[in-house]
Amino acid sequence: MNSIDFFTHRFNTLQGSNGSNGLGQLRARAFQEFNRLGIPSGKNEEWKYTRIGPVFNKEFRMVPTPGDSSLSRTDVDRTLGLPGQKDATVLVFVNGFFSRSLSNFADSNLSVMSLEEAASGEAKQWVAEHLGQSSHYVKDGIQALNTAMLQGGLFLEVRKGVAPTRPVHVYHVADLRFGTNFSQPRILVRLGQEATLQLLEISGRLGDADQDNLSNQVIEIVVEKGAKLEHARIQNDGPRSSQVSTTHIRQVGASYAQSTLISLSGSILRNNVQVVFEAAACEAHLYGLYCLRGTTHVDNHTVVDNLKPQCFSNELFKGILDEGSTGVFNGKIFVRKDAQKTNAYQSNKNILLSDQATVNAKPQLEIFADDVKCSHGCTVGTLDEDALFYLRSRGLSPESARAQLLKAYAMDILEKISHEPIRQYVDRLISERLAIDAS
Repeated sequence: MNSIDFFTHRFNTLQGSNGSNGLGQLRARAFQEFNRLGIPSGKNEEWKYTRIGPVFNKEFRMVPTPGDSSLSRTDVDRTLGLPGQKDATVLVFVNGFFSRSLSNFADSNLSVMSLEEAASGEAKQWVAEHLGQSSHYVKDGIQALNTAMLQGGLFLEVRKGVAPTRPVHVYHVADLRFGTNFSQPRILVRLGQEATLQLLEISGRLGDADQDNLSNQVIEIVVEKGAKLEHARIQNDGPRSSQVSTTHIRQVGASYAQSTLISLSGSILRNNVQVVFEAAACEAHLYGLYCLRGTTHVDNHTVVDNLKPQCFSNELFKGILDEGSTGVFNGKIFVRKDAQKTNAYQSNKNILLSDQATVNAKPQLEIFADDVKCSHGCTVGTLDEDALFYLRSRGLSPESARAQLLKAYAMDILEKISHEPIRQYVDRLISERLAIDAS
């Protein structure tokens, strides 16, 4: 059975058993879009440098229903347990399905339920209005496929005027003990007025290290007036894992949002990060660090869409690429006609440590207003030889001098992670990657 036939069979099975739970029509429209668009090829300008088709042609196992795993919380902690998780709300996905039994969400300031419950309960109208808005910005068959197979998703709400007493960790666990795995987790977040949220997503795998894994993740976050969001994603799954992730942030009231993306290992990693200013006087910061080696391929596509006036955005993505790794950066800033007094800045910087490493960068501005301050740019180069000579003249070995310069280069992004245990954890991962003594 080829991929299209397989997905058609899965969709029909899903609609037959869950077609009337409030999400059936949304899934049906998305599956029509998937059939129209298919899996993107190199002819798609947005996928020009990333060949994702061969990944989807592998014989993946898609778990048919939630609960088809014998994982315990001990397994989850051993696979993904993060520093500070005892003081965090932990929400666990297994093979793309939210697992209530493996999660810990005792924080009374949070409302946590399945998307199916939210779509048919008191939040029905709100979910219908906001679920699926990311499809207006990511127009490809992979995004549509996630919606078409929507099952076992998560709805998370921070109520008006409150802040969770704990940060929220979302663990995406791939259980590969019984073969390859293809998962499609979906999350919808509502951040109420004057509320705050620290949200971290991280993926991991359990089982045979030689098994292939593919994850197609979508999170949509609605930030209301006066709210503050800090979202981070860590990608460090290993060379046999591929991931397509979409982080879609809509600021519907004057608010603050920050997104930090750390990419360290994987086969093919495609990240879509979008921020949409739907109210005046919004502020957003997008940060990314990709520290790659081997044949890892990371493709970061960002969009900042200024629909309203007096908004501020700052975007900084940095890459360190070694051996045969590949980086892609495609950043777009739109300033619409009514978005006067916009301040928008975008920068992509890359260091190549090998003649085999490559980067393709394409920063873009589309401005339709006349009273704005906008800039963009990118750099691709090697380590500063004068700085290396200076450190070596102070007694450092060539390897130590190189590592220290790279660590200093990465600190611009690491320091943006405000939650200290996670910042120290990422710092240690970067230090191990750069062969630095983390002590």
